[in-house]
Amino acid sequence: MALHVEPLLQLPTNEAELARCLADPEWRLFSGCLYKIMIKGDDGEICAVIPFKPNRAQRRFIVRLWHRNIILKARQLGFTTLIAILWLDHALFNANQRCGIIAQDRDAAKVIFRDKVKFAYQNLPPEIRECFPLGADNADELLFSHNNSSVRVATSMRSGTIHRLHISEFGKICAKFPDKAAEVVTGSIPAVPTNGVLVIESTAEGREGEFFELVQRSEGLDASKAKLTPKDYRFHFYAWWQEPKYRLDSGTVSVSIKQHEYFDGIEVLMGCKIDPDQRAWYVATQEADFSGKEERMWQEFPSTPDEAFQISTEGNYYAKDMITLRKRGGVTRVPVLDLPVNTFWDIGNSDGCAVWFHQELRGEDRFIDYYEAHNEDLRHYVKELKDLGYLFGTHYLPHDAEHKRLGDYNRSTQDMLQDLLPGQQFVIVPRITELINGIQQTRKQLKGAYFDADKAKKGIERIEGYKKKFSRADNRYVDQPNKANGCSEGADALRQWAQAKELGMLDTSTPKYEEPPPPDWRL
Repeated sequence: MALHVEPLLQLPTNEAELARCLADPEWRLFSGCLYKIMIKGDDGEICAVIPFKPNRAQRRFIVRLWHRNIILKARQLGFTTLIAILWLDHALFNANQRCGIIAQDRDAAKVIFRDKVKFAYQNLPPEIRECFPLGADNADELLFSHNNSSVRVATSMRSGTIHRLHISEFGKICAKFPDKAAEVVTGSIPAVPTNGVLVIESTAEGREGEFFELVQRSEGLDASKAKLTPKDYRFHFYAWWQEPKYRLDSGTVSVSIKQHEYFDGIEVLMGCKIDPDQRAWYVATQEADFSGKEERMWQEFPSTPDEAFQISTEGNYYAKDMITLRKRGGVTRVPVLDLPVNTFWDIGNSDGCAVWFHQELRGEDRFIDYYEAHNEDLRHYVKELKDLGYLFGTHYLPHDAEHKRLGDYNRSTQDMLQDLLPGQQFVIVPRITELINGIQQTRKQLKGAYFDADKAKKGIERIEGYKKKFSRADNRYVDQPNKANGCSEGADALRQWAQAKELGMLDTSTPKYEEPPPPDWRL
């Protein structure tokens, strides 16, 4: 396929007029006279080189740009390209500036630097590029000799001040490389001064990690219409239906009544209009690119901010189960009934402890509450239980509560809890030989469970965030729980419920009234 190259628009020939234009950032970015970008085909090959002009989503972002920015977005809206151009422009026209882009891995960093930053510089009009000579041209950095400013692309940046920083696909970094994510948060982000600009951008990658938490906080500030300080993050959301190119001829795609109901609901929720051609594109993309899986479309092409995080991503143990549970209304308001409340525990030494609160009505498992804490002793949890004021039934503890020693007491967890809650019934759930068997039992029992959307919200996040470890060496998830993301305690506590139920340990019988025997008339 022949490479198509569109010429840049004509530069002003008058020297004074050219100087005036170059001094105007808006002209430099919007005129199409200065920067070029490459367009790749489906096969990854460059098929066109065109003048850079921001698209609708990019223009909207430029208008709303703040000191700290969080972008939650659909795929392929060109934000990395936009930031590469913005950072290059800033470095070219401002002295002593350090501009950086953090990519998810080395390969991504190499591609961004080569195909976006360096390509845009090398394809400047020759007479313009001559005014901005390179002082250094390294594998990951351009340093300009005329003003000592630079643009660098890497997987981490810690040294010195970074006046402009972009973190690309931070959700993926958090999901696959939590250590790197922590390093970015503690090292790279603080390197951006208050008067600098930070842009964190990603598609969603599950309901845990630094990116999810930053989105939650910034979305809350946005919803409250709070006045932002330079340290606050501005929330930017870009849905698939906001992109004009995402459309197909509606006459070529069959859209079901159920799918139309979904789009109608999004229109009401988001106050938007999704026309037939947009609906056709969405349905066709879901079928062709994601094998009809709704959850992948929610992640890669979200319609709402909440939908982006509605799923657990690849590597999560209960992904499909929680999607099915949500679709049938399993996350809802679950009122507390006048019935005993059972608890299911996972207990750590000094790290974390999680407790699920459960009631059963006619075989229906109802989780009315959830509690977790870290670095607390057993008295803390007992106080929390008492403060809730529930009428407790049975407390189900993991197998190691029968023999694990805590501190210097030389007593089991079960004994200590029994002393702290006299008269309460404690039961040990037997150890399971293989963890995956317990996970399978939990999947089975989730089919009939209900969770309170408010009081059990944190616990639901723990179930949806319970995932496998990611092996950097093998570049894949391995079948071992990732205990570093804080989700294992909540998921393990829920597993005690499923295992106990499989063993018939939950007393589902209702006490019945029985007449006392008649008195013996002979007495």
